[in-house]
Amino acid sequence: MKKEEKTNVMRVLDGKKISYQSHTYEPDASMSGEEIAAILGEDAKKVFKTLVTQGKSGAYYVFVVPVEAELDLKKAAKAAGEKSVAMIKQKELLPLTGYVHGGCSPIGMKKQFPTFLHETASGFDKMFVSAGKVGFQIELAPEDLISVARCTISDII
Repeated sequence: MKKEEKTNVMRVLDGKKISYQSHTYEPDASMSGEEIAAILGEDAKKVFKTLVTQGKSGAYYVFVVPVEAELDLKKAAKAAGEKSVAMIKQKELLPLTGYVHGGCSPIGMKKQFPTFLHETASGFDKMFVSAGKVGFQIELAPEDLISVARCTISDII
């Protein structure tokens, strides 16, 4: 029997004794978040993407929003206490976070950045975020994500 592949996110959760379920799928570079939700058999409102931004001050911020939604940069800046925030360039993601585009997770980044979770997550028993590798998702309770990633709940879409 093949041993289940563990990502860094899973090791972090295991180390903190946080319950989660891992899901894998065959990745396709052109796949949207909504398509991933469909593969998981889940409502796209429960599947979240992780976005990394840089504020006017130079500080970095992480925003976790439903895959079907767009981050509102004005609301994001307000939540972060910045004049403005902008998405970082894709090539900056790996050196900054340790994750690649499509596999970025709010859990287990190289450095802990202020992290904001969209307020709709609070309405779910379980939610999905990337497990830190393309083709891997984890399902966990929103309060566990809030605890481990030190999230602030915000209206950011």
